[in-house]
Parts: sequence; C-alpha cells; structure tokens
Amino acid sequence: MDVLGCPDHVARPSAVGRAADGDRAVQQALAHGAVLGQSDLDRTRLALSSRLRRAGPGQPGQGGARHMIRDPAILNDVTRCIGCEECVAACKKVNGLPEEDPPPRRGRSADGLSATRWTSIVRRPGGQSVRKQCRHCLEPACVSVCPVGALQRTAAGPVVYDKSLCMGCRYCMMGCPYGIPHYEWTSASPSVRKCVLCFEQLRRGEIERPACVTACPKEATSFGTREEMLAEAHRRIESEPQRYVPHVWGETEFGGTRVLYVAGIDLSFLAWADPRRYAGQPLPVRTWSALRHVPLEFAGVGALMTGIWWIIERRRRREREQRAGGPPDTPGEAR
Repeated sequence: MDVLGCPDHVARPSAVGRAADGDRAVQQALAHGAVLGQSDLDRTRLALSSRLRRAGPGQPGQGGARHMIRDPAILNDVTRCIGCEECVAACKKVNGLPEEDPPPRRGRSADGLSATRWTSIVRRPGGQSVRKQCRHCLEPACVSVCPVGALQRTAAGPVVYDKSLCMGCRYCMMGCPYGIPHYEWTSASPSVRKCVLCFEQLRRGEIERPACVTACPKEATSFGTREEMLAEAHRRIESEPQRYVPHVWGETEFGGTRVLYVAGIDLSFLAWADPRRYAGQPLPVRTWSALRHVPLEFAGVGALMTGIWWIIERRRRREREQRAGGPPDTPGEAR
C-alpha cells in the first residue's frame, strides 16, 4: 500500500537550492519570518505549502506520514448503518470536540452538522440512517474560493484547514455544494470547522484508520485507497443488485470525492449533484466563470466610490472657501 510522500513536482525555492537540506532551510527561514523575496500573500501560501510538504514521509524515529496511505477514501454502506452514532462520538473524541452540542442556531440545516459536530447521522423516513461528513472532493470548491489558502488539499488527498491563515471571510461555506464547513459563531476567536479525515492523527501514526471507521460496530464504513473503495463498492452492487441502487455516490459527482456511498435508497437529499449534468466536472470549473469577475467588480466599485468621494469633497471645499471669504462666485463681484 502506497504511503504519503512529497510530490516530485513540488518546486523547491531557488533561494535555497534543490538539495535535501534546502526544504529544511526554507522551513527554518519561514519559522523566523524570512521574506524570501515574496509578497505577504505569497509568503503565507509558501508557509502553508511548506507545512503540507512536512506531511511527507516521517524521519526515522519520528513517526510521521508513512502511516498515511496515499489517495485515501472512505466507503459508507448505508444498508449496514444502524444509526448508533458511535462514529459521531469517536469523531468528537479524537478531535477534542465537546460531547454536548450547543443549542441549534436559527436557520441551521437539519443534518445536525455544526462547528462541534463534524460527523452526523441523518434520519430518513422508513428508519434508514445515513452518515454525513465532509466529502473531501478531488477538486474541492472550498479550496478554490479561499483567498488566503486556509483550506488546502494535501498531497495525500484530504482537505485540511489552517486556522492561522483564516481571515473569517466564510467564502468556503458559500462555495461548498454540500453545506459542510461550519463557523464558530459563538467563539471569541472563531474558526471554520469540518471533518479533516483524521489527517494529523494518521500522519503522526497515532491511528491506522479514521476514528469513525474504527468505531463502527457493523462495518458500515470501510477505509483504503480510493481505487480499492470504488472496486469494493461496485463489487457489492454487482453481487447484490436487489440490495443496492446501481450507483456509487461520489465516484463522478462534481469531479469525484473521497467519501463514497452505496445505498438501497436515493441519496440525492445529501446534496449530491445530478450525475447526468455534473458527472466528471469539478465544481471550480463551473464557478470560475463567475469568480474571475470578482476582482474586476471590486475594482469597479472602488473606482466608483473614489469618484463619489472626490465630487463630495470638492463641493465641501468650495463651500468652506465661500464661508472664509474666498473667490466670488460671479466675476467682478466685490468681496
């Protein structure tokens, strides 16, 4: 089974060369606030890139990412879920989240997700229970809309969050088609919270599988590479066609996800896109046609506001001059 490593295509900053010590030098320089000839935003992105590259293979005696498989995925088998919420409790425990959730905010979605509840069980008519969590898209829209790189897709695949980079714009919440990211509205230092597929715990070798997978008593959730999980999903559908809807949710929707589903019911209520319309097309491809106009709109609004300010200020200046005995309004008029 492959393990997470530093991608060969990741460029090393020329200021420190391409030797093995170069990457370490960049990390040390960033830790001391080195400029490295980048703008503030470039330095921010470079710092994040360096942190994510450190999620590569661990050094001897340091644990590290050799425990994290490359291209990980989860397969949720809805037909096996009994709604016990052991996965919810395990997620809270491994991520240090409070056991009790705060009272639901007005207008909150009925899926139960919140800033303190990253995994939830949705109850369906007929007694069916369906788990909901971050889908970890192959081409995540939340990453594409984040202007500061606080959300990033790691080299291994999971989409993770860096609070130190977040500016609280909440564009990720608007960009996610599944309504996954949630904001800590009641916190004095709020963050955006969501499932990160236990990335740090897996990278450090503290666990071998995401906590929700290990906790499931009915093996309704499986963990492995995406290729393995897709193969297993199709095997189940083919072997028991009377049990499953002939579709693997997450295989192609919006370009594909790492959290896959097989079920005996239609899962469109989980905000899955219509596969006939969006199959194979990442959401950032669809949103870019609109998002690329945003900088121009901001610039246009700024220019308009500047013009309005100049006109108002010019009028006020003339009024002040007149009150102070400035030039007469009519040529030849005595002061």
